[in-house]
Amino acid sequence: MKQFLFPALFASLLFNHIFAQQTQKPPLHGKNWMAITGKPLAATAGSIIFQKGGNAVDAACAMLAATCTMWDVLSWGGETQALIYNPHTKKVIAINALGVAPTGATVEFFKGKGYNFPPEYGPLAATTPGTAGGLCEMLAQYGTMSLKEVLAPAMQLAAGYPIDAQTANSMERGKDLISQWPYSKKVLLPHAGEKREAPEAGEIFVQKDLLTTLTKMVDAEQNALKQHKSRKAAIMAAYDRFYKGDIAREFVRGCKEQGGLITMEDLAKWKPIEETPLMTNYKGIDVYKLQQWTQGPVLLQCLNILENFDLKKMGYNSAAYIHTLYQTMNLAFADRDFYYGDPYFPPEEPIKGLLSKAYAKQRGLQIDGYKNDANVLPGDPYPFEGKRNPWIDLLKKRAAYTDTTKPQPGNTLPKHDQLASQINAGKFKQFSVTKGEMDEEAYHNRLWRGTTSVEAADKEGWVVSITPSGGWLPACIAGNTGIGMSQRMQSFVLDSTINPFNVVAPGRRPRVTLTPTLALKDGKPFLSFAVQGGDTQDQNLLQLFLNMVEFNMTVQQACEAANINTDQLWLSLGGMKLSERLPRAGKLLLGSKTPTAIRDELVKMGYTLSFGERTSGPINAIYFDWKHGSFWGGSSNNGEDYGIGW
Repeated sequence: MKQFLFPALFASLLFNHIFAQQTQKPPLHGKNWMAITGKPLAATAGSIIFQKGGNAVDAACAMLAATCTMWDVLSWGGETQALIYNPHTKKVIAINALGVAPTGATVEFFKGKGYNFPPEYGPLAATTPGTAGGLCEMLAQYGTMSLKEVLAPAMQLAAGYPIDAQTANSMERGKDLISQWPYSKKVLLPHAGEKREAPEAGEIFVQKDLLTTLTKMVDAEQNALKQHKSRKAAIMAAYDRFYKGDIAREFVRGCKEQGGLITMEDLAKWKPIEETPLMTNYKGIDVYKLQQWTQGPVLLQCLNILENFDLKKMGYNSAAYIHTLYQTMNLAFADRDFYYGDPYFPPEEPIKGLLSKAYAKQRGLQIDGYKNDANVLPGDPYPFEGKRNPWIDLLKKRAAYTDTTKPQPGNTLPKHDQLASQINAGKFKQFSVTKGEMDEEAYHNRLWRGTTSVEAADKEGWVVSITPSGGWLPACIAGNTGIGMSQRMQSFVLDSTINPFNVVAPGRRPRVTLTPTLALKDGKPFLSFAVQGGDTQDQNLLQLFLNMVEFNMTVQQACEAANINTDQLWLSLGGMKLSERLPRAGKLLLGSKTPTAIRDELVKMGYTLSFGERTSGPINAIYFDWKHGSFWGGSSNNGEDYGIGW
């Protein structure tokens, strides 16, 4: 490992004052429970359930339902990813409620329409809805209350709530797209034809169709209870009405009317999956993430690499620390961009090798302490699980158009290789790489594209961390259901040269950015944390974790502390041209208060710098204070996220 440059000592010392600074938001404290999510009213929904005697799973489901109803960068047609700590088994459970590509969603179909990637918006962007099923599954298996009780706050919101400015203005900004979809226009633009067609901030926003849908689910549950079905069976009766009954029929009708692909069979066949999460140990702390259908293992790979460095000695956000983080994240993201995908679909991802400590040590040795590596490539994890890498030739082809040191031959991608053809039974044209970059604002909108997060914990020991998303504004609503369809198809690729594990195909899950986290120490919950923000999610979460573990910040200080962002990765969301998705070598976002000496040192290392007032989130987290028997809640100062404790 090469020697690192050490910045001027005084510049590093300037940053130490952050530990003594008062935070912009006060830390939350609670003895009995903690509820944190993306909207104040949704956090209130969690508190209502806790006050009625529900556990953390009940409260998390209520917050999830409320955030979907409030269009907190998601809707009921989106997807839900969750980690749950069960205090009775002392185990962490993973919930995979991600939708799949529908019937007809093939490479041949999208290429035939002239797409380089599946579209960002509209009915062809939709995977099957997962949130309703994920909520029912979590509640039935690990909650204590009825669906009627848990959905009550969301149903009150659907009947009419004073809409916040952020959501209302998002509707207004997206009205050109929204107006193209008749069911979206009916719901989201109540003042159609006027100068402002969306609701105003504070206006009572009513969603009659969604209320009808939620009422149908509750009616199915209550009818099952009248027939003396168990609580679990009654909740699953509501699930069946959503995915197999009249709700499903209207959803499919409305989807197909607007050009979508989802069928009744697609909905009936889809099911949420309970999984074993992935885990690594960092200095005695077990950190859990969802499997490789998310970007979650990136954080685990980063921790495995970083444990080979003395981060504390470098100092918080020193030039050496920032450089080490940036290079480490680039190595992990390079692996993500090629090797991650749906584990229920061939080919099998080399996740054992990717999470090997020996592999991490080898990757860490690649870091040059003096300069940025502008051409970081995926590694070879296969030898670390006793196998030979079958993708060597594909990796060589891929390197040709990510190499920044020389022009790309012919400025085109290689032809679709045999794997994509075998999966989708089609032969496809090359697509060209257009020179130049998209507008910076558009790029970072896609890099940081939001979702929300839900964090809940109770005194019994239940802990829940959720990163739900999909169906965000401007959303295409499916018929008279009030449900905005997901846009997650855009996270697939149409060429296996980019990622052979993530080529679109019916029934496959796209590799998503969504990534909740739980950490245990000495066998007990230590930290529950999640964040919105597209490809930056595990960048932010890694730094929150290190802020607390390496630099002794409180959870609120860690949520607000200045982070860095790397753009040297493939965009997962948006960008219809290859050039719009390619890594941006050396692009580095820093906090605006970064000292000049550190800025100068990073420029010498080959970085192109940009700055932001807030670079940390919005992160939500719960820290478990076992010394005092209490919870600490943290919620960053970037966004509307809000928490309540008791």
